[in-house]
Amino acid sequence: MFNEFKTFVMRGNVLDLAVAVIIGAAFGKIVTSLTDDILMPIIGKIFGGLDFSSYFVTLGAVPANYAGSLSDYAALKKAGVPLLGYGEFITQAVNFIIVAFIIFLVVRSVNRLMPKKADTPAAVPEDVTLLREIRDELRQRRSI
Repeated sequence: MFNEFKTFVMRGNVLDLAVAVIIGAAFGKIVTSLTDDILMPIIGKIFGGLDFSSYFVTLGAVPANYAGSLSDYAALKKAGVPLLGYGEFITQAVNFIIVAFIIFLVVRSVNRLMPKKADTPAAVPEDVTLLREIRDELRQRRSI
């Protein structure tokens, strides 16, 4: 069983997938930082200095022992208050659009760099070739 697992893991596809997941996780952190630290503050500044993470709707009661700010999304969430955080959703949607666009650019670039495969006709099976030869021979005999 161990040898079978080792064979499975050492296949190229599994190793490629593992590398892709690791690079994807690191790439995700970069995009999150780009969104949170650069783009969203600029977008917030354009729309009046608003912090999108502070856009939420409280769906339940705040615990009586809660001593923090009622406008602090992270603190309310940590306290267990049910919240509808649509500002955070907007931030994540922008993250997704950025990641999707960058992946589109990467795939597009790779496709342009890859050599185009020449359209080669598929190999004809031997039995089809034999049948064609028989057909051609019969046509020749009829015409004689």
